[in-house]
Amino acid sequence: MEIRYATNPASTKSYDTEGLRKEYLIDNLFVPGELKLTYSHVDRFIAGAAIPTKEPIKLEADKHTMGSDYFLERREIGIINIGPKGFITVDGTEYEINNKECLYVGLGNKEVVFRSADPANPARFYFNSTPAHKNYPTEKIDLDSAESQHLGSITNSNERTIYRFIHLNGTKSCQLVMGMTLLKPGNMWNTMPCHTHNRRSEIYLYFDMPEDGVVFHLMGEPNETRHLVMRNEQAVISPSWSIHSGVGTSNYTFIWAMAGENQEFHDMDAVPMKDLK
Repeated sequence: MEIRYATNPASTKSYDTEGLRKEYLIDNLFVPGELKLTYSHVDRFIAGAAIPTKEPIKLEADKHTMGSDYFLERREIGIINIGPKGFITVDGTEYEINNKECLYVGLGNKEVVFRSADPANPARFYFNSTPAHKNYPTEKIDLDSAESQHLGSITNSNERTIYRFIHLNGTKSCQLVMGMTLLKPGNMWNTMPCHTHNRRSEIYLYFDMPEDGVVFHLMGEPNETRHLVMRNEQAVISPSWSIHSGVGTSNYTFIWAMAGENQEFHDMDAVPMKDLK
């Protein structure tokens, strides 16, 4: 398990490109046949991925880092499949998870196992996990059952649909809020005008990008912005004090997950365009 420590705005101002990428970029998540985990001290997030090929992959706890006997002993998790059909078994119950479908698994479940329907064309499971204090039921969510909201316009190159999977008015959790945003073809901007939410941090995963495509992920304080060049299936840690927006060379999809003091999706501090620097 890779560990990332918390940073602050003052130190981030001095980072060069390599420094920014070392602190905030999560790369090499999707490795065939392996479970990959990154532990962030920002709200105790864990971001990870599993690509089961010939053999299923069990979600294992890193006892040294987590101090627990099994992964969900003190945690909850949201899992989204961004690849072909797969299956997730939770304490003996198997769930079929197709592309862009989500499974929430709550505190106390001891065994979570990932399996692909076709090992030669494996599922690509991405997940976010946060600390939890009580058990909520395991629940599958697809695009049809998710709460959706259409935003933006082609005029501003930001026409998109937000799907909320795990949230206050949908699948219940202790603190994890998770969903997905799909940009329409011909649209490149997300979350602009931008905002911060000082009470919550966030992790983005960008995917459905062409091999030669990039997203310029904007971060930093509104008056001290920085950027990271993101490629397909890379994630980025967004601390609570940072904006989190992006523009791509073509349309793309991203998974967002939040954790912190509350679960109010609309609890955010808007940044006027004139204040960006």
